[in-house]
Amino acid sequence: MGRTSSSSSKEDAKALFHSLRSAYAATPVNLKIIDLYVGFAVFTALIQVVYMAVVGSFPFNSFLSGVLSCVGTAVLAVCLRIQVNKENKEFKDLPPERAFADFVLCNLVLHLVIMNFLG
Repeated sequence: MGRTSSSSSKEDAKALFHSLRSAYAATPVNLKIIDLYVGFAVFTALIQVVYMAVVGSFPFNSFLSGVLSCVGTAVLAVCLRIQVNKENKEFKDLPPERAFADFVLCNLVLHLVIMNFLG
């Protein structure tokens, strides 16, 4: 009885993974590039947290600035992805150039605040 539920859950997981993979294959390239950028920002934040755990966080402002910079950039990139996605009907009147300009301006403000926080 336990083997049947285990094998069915493995098959369900494989079917779910296959359906997600086939659906993501239809995603436009520009959205995949944004996804890669978001993944890089999150990965960089995780590396900084691991480094702080191993080495220590003597200049704590520097640690906070680095992590908040990565997380803020990832959040802004997700907002860009939502605005650029053609399937999203909420932003259909917003041109991609305007969405990218908003992304760049918000990143500029974010990093100015982070540089100010460093001291």
